[in-house]
Amino acid sequence: MTLTDIIIVIAAALVAVVYVSWRAGRIDRLHGRVDMARAALDAALLRRSSVAFELASSAILDPATSVLLAGAAHGARDDDRPRDLAESDLTRALRAAFSQPDFRASLSGKDGADELLAEVEAAAHQVFLARKFYNDAVSATREARRRPLARALRLAGKAAMPEYFEMDDSLLAEKALPVQAG
Repeated sequence: MTLTDIIIVIAAALVAVVYVSWRAGRIDRLHGRVDMARAALDAALLRRSSVAFELASSAILDPATSVLLAGAAHGARDDDRPRDLAESDLTRALRAAFSQPDFRASLSGKDGADELLAEVEAAAHQVFLARKFYNDAVSATREARRRPLARALRLAGKAAMPEYFEMDDSLLAEKALPVQAG
């Protein structure tokens, strides 16, 4: 083996080590991104349930709607149920409240109703966006971990595979509670 062959082998090994190290770092950064996105999603969900509970206890809604909304908001904070199911129940309760005939007209003129409704709408939209960002981060992380090199060399270490967060929010963010510009 000549000196040139040795230099080529060392350079190829160095490039391989740098590439593997870069891939491992990328997977680690993606896991960090998933953790940050999950924290943002949890904060958005907590804010939405708080605002929904505030709306339910504000005495601007009819009693039946208030009880329904308060129960769903409380259930979203309950650790006994799976989080996605509890949050979906809160979405359905908000959808039921906001889809009542003449809902906005019946609340117009009540003190603080417009501000509180706008806050609920903003919180619901924030949940929609936070869930989308979280699921996008999960998707990118899962894709990076599925690559053959990452699997063969176990570049993710013992980190758990991130899971998607699925909940019912499509009508809430798009139709039932449109966020008003302004």
